[in-house]
Amino acid sequence: MKVAASLEPMALEQDQRISEVVKREQSRLRNFIRRRVPDPRDAEDILQDVFYALVEANRLLMPIEHVTGWLFRVARNRITDLFRKKKPESFSDAAIVDQDDERLQLEDLLPSPAAGPEALYARNVLLHELELAIDELPEEQREVFVAHELDGRSFRELSAETGVSLNTLLSRKRYAVLHLRERLQRIFDEFTKA
Repeated sequence: MKVAASLEPMALEQDQRISEVVKREQSRLRNFIRRRVPDPRDAEDILQDVFYALVEANRLLMPIEHVTGWLFRVARNRITDLFRKKKPESFSDAAIVDQDDERLQLEDLLPSPAAGPEALYARNVLLHELELAIDELPEEQREVFVAHELDGRSFRELSAETGVSLNTLLSRKRYAVLHLRERLQRIFDEFTKA
């Protein structure tokens, strides 16, 4: 009984220290993660995971000399893990949902050039719109998208050539794909309403 009674104040003191660390570092750590992770939900998950790791380390009585540096190191590791798990989005994998909730690939939207003059016209309009949508992208996103998707170059190769980090390239490509999906959805909607 005496041991349990003496451990209780120590546990409360540890909980209070963790609470203070969370209050002090939460805003900086959240901003650090959000600058590197485009999806706010992923960023929030990583933040919670980092603080969970702090609680676990404290429970296991792991000595942490520089808590702030340790938190940011754990955050960097979690961000790296996230990008390793996520497969880069491919534009050719982009699916659009039609009126019947059927998922259509880009190739499904482009009429065959051999299907007659109307189909050829529609195909040319769609390809033209795709070119315009690609031209609308910010230069950095456009370069990564074209190099990876159209030229078939790897992110590692692009990173080595440009000196831009792999995560930044992945993020640029992701934003490009999201823009192009949205833009092509509008074109698809116009064709299906006609």
